Amino acid sequence: MKKNFLNPVLAAALAFCAASAHAQAGDAASLQAQIDTRAKAVEARLIAWRRDIHQHPELGNYEMRTAKLVADHLRKLGFEVKTGVAKTGVVGLLKGGKPGPVVALRADMDALPVKERVDVPFASKAKGQYLGKEVDVMHACGHDTHVAILMATAEVLASMKDQLQGSVKFIFQPAEESPADFEPNGSNMWGAKQMVAEGVLENPKVDAIFGLHVSSGIESGKLAWRSGAAMAAADQFWIDVKGRQTHGARPWGGIDPIVVASQIVMGLQTIQSRQVNAMLEPSVITVGTIHGGNRMNIVPEKVEMMGTVRTYDEAMKKDIHARMKRTTESIAASAGAEATFKVVELYNATINQPALTAQMAPTLQRVAGEGNWMLGPKATASEDFSFYQERVPGLFFNLGVTPKGVDVTKAASNHSPEFYVDEPALVNGVRALANLTVDYMLASAK
Repeated sequence: MKKNFLNPVLAAALAFCAASAHAQAGDAASLQAQIDTRAKAVEARLIAWRRDIHQHPELGNYEMRTAKLVADHLRKLGFEVKTGVAKTGVVGLLKGGKPGPVVALRADMDALPVKERVDVPFASKAKGQYLGKEVDVMHACGHDTHVAILMATAEVLASMKDQLQGSVKFIFQPAEESPADFEPNGSNMWGAKQMVAEGVLENPKVDAIFGLHVSSGIESGKLAWRSGAAMAAADQFWIDVKGRQTHGARPWGGIDPIVVASQIVMGLQTIQSRQVNAMLEPSVITVGTIHGGNRMNIVPEKVEMMGTVRTYDEAMKKDIHARMKRTTESIAASAGAEATFKVVELYNATINQPALTAQMAPTLQRVAGEGNWMLGPKATASEDFSFYQERVPGLFFNLGVTPKGVDVTKAASNHSPEFYVDEPALVNGVRALANLTVDYMLASAK
């Protein structure tokens, strides 16, 4: 009877692989434990940073104080730091002790022209210039938390530098909500788009990028994400309707652009409901402003409208734009008026690369814990994180910040003057970003 013996070389190779896998599992567990310990240690400073930034909000492309706070912190940690990227952006590079991939982590820094109505000691009383007018300024979308979370993540990973198998690029980005002096007829280059154009994903070249956004629609500390299209593309449009001015008592003596504009608004709504394939992807067309006339008994000469389009599919977006132009011009022509339609593409759809999402989902599940993670629904809100994802694989996820016991369907939404953040949730953001970084590096080293 013959005995089967393993080739000695094969046996040694298998033993080495088993030992390596065991060692790597041990490394992973050790790093995860360190992240939890170090995240807890930095939590008090994380909350202090958040409150300081919240009390001193700055509008898009004017985040000078915030940028200095970030740059000073990264320099103290020993990072290579670049400032003035895309106007006020800050980029810090942490080189790990071992060779490996480059992981990018991103936070946006800008606030909104909103007057705060949250009763907290660190509520904003700041003012700023928005489109040439003085406005109240508030971190009503949670970008203050994003900055503080990434500052804390930088401290956690810096303390583990020698054990990191790769490098980490920390991207603190301005103007996610658009510049405070945005000009409708000007450039649409700002925020993430401008940072990419200025080479933020190069030198060293980024292999994957992760980002998060706090959400009032999710219970405190919970994590949510989805593969593929997660957030919509956002475009801005302008419609000018030109009629012929006349006395309001004799409308037949002119061409009423207000009536024509009303018909155009209704006509645009039939594009989603009757013209595009509703089974492909959802879409939204909203007319947000209508301006025309200055007296009750005068039919004005002109009406100006402005609005937004939200889509997920690129071909569908182009088709909707064409249909909007045709609808606008045809309705106006039918009344003897003239209309012009202009659209500017602001943000592309935020698409989480399926392969990367599948790879990193177990990490997010482990960080969140049983019952504390969920598949996020598609959002019709938009994010310029999409411009990073067009160049490198990216995963963008949500962190819940509405206190437990509060109905999330009734909580003040992002962009509301009552937007409220449950601060104990923020440390989970640090844990998530740090663990995604380390786990991605370990997987790349296999």
